[in-house]
Amino acid sequence: MVNRFPPWIVKRLSLAPSDKKGGGEEVNKTRNLLSRLDLHTVCEGARCPNLWECFAESTATFMILGKICTRNCEFCSVAKGSPLPVDQKEPKRIAQAVKKLDLKHVVITSVTRDDLPDGGAFQFFSTIMEVRSINPDVIIEVLIPDFAGNREAINQVLEAKPEIVGHNLETVPSLYRKVRPGASYERSLKLLELVKILQPDIYTKSGLMLGLGEEEQEILQVMEDLRRIDCDILTMGQYLQPSSSHLEVRRFIPPGEFEKYKGVAEKMGFLFVASGPFVRSSYRASEFSSRFIRKVTH
Repeated sequence: MVNRFPPWIVKRLSLAPSDKKGGGEEVNKTRNLLSRLDLHTVCEGARCPNLWECFAESTATFMILGKICTRNCEFCSVAKGSPLPVDQKEPKRIAQAVKKLDLKHVVITSVTRDDLPDGGAFQFFSTIMEVRSINPDVIIEVLIPDFAGNREAINQVLEAKPEIVGHNLETVPSLYRKVRPGASYERSLKLLELVKILQPDIYTKSGLMLGLGEEEQEILQVMEDLRRIDCDILTMGQYLQPSSSHLEVRRFIPPGEFEKYKGVAEKMGFLFVASGPFVRSSYRASEFSSRFIRKVTH
């Protein structure tokens, strides 16, 4: 157990709500818009340390299918339990939010819904189509659950043609039982591989949390596994314990070590690598699309 944050892990926030110059006014505008449209974000649900920064830039990662997850991952602060029925009007409200926020790149994720026959795949499909209907030029990135390995569900999401499909491995295989009960490293890897088989033109993306007790060689092996299935984008960030009831941080990774992993990953052939203590899977996601994706404007 690590009891004290090192200096590099303390995020300085100059965005007090009353600090208009610091961006507090924009933060409140974003929050108010999301509240009016009754939308959830993983930024809030997962207690992301970058929330203020992203909300100040009028961006957020939308979380569909409610805010209650059917899995009990020991690292995640998203609420667990019995979810409410699927909100059929949610896709339209997300499309409206994308329009009002004038997003050029939108990230859509969800809680895991093992209670649904398709795992929520149709809601992803509907949301992508609704967003496109009034935002034809936006780049759409989805961060999907494993759908319990349901190939039809995965294919349904792909039929909506998002530009980027992400699915996070989160950690190394040896820690899966402790970190991701109910998930499978092999199943998650197979999902990313299947995306490339079914839709080779879609970019794939995955992410890792470091500091849970993994060894360096295990991290390198995960990178190799991802490149073997042509994964394009990799994110690596520091795991931060959301509360005392969640998994403890075993180690804080120095920034230089994150840089080292980034260099190794780039040499392996990843098109884009984001690696640092505060990196999260959707943090500054548009940096990839601005470099690699060109859309014809309408």
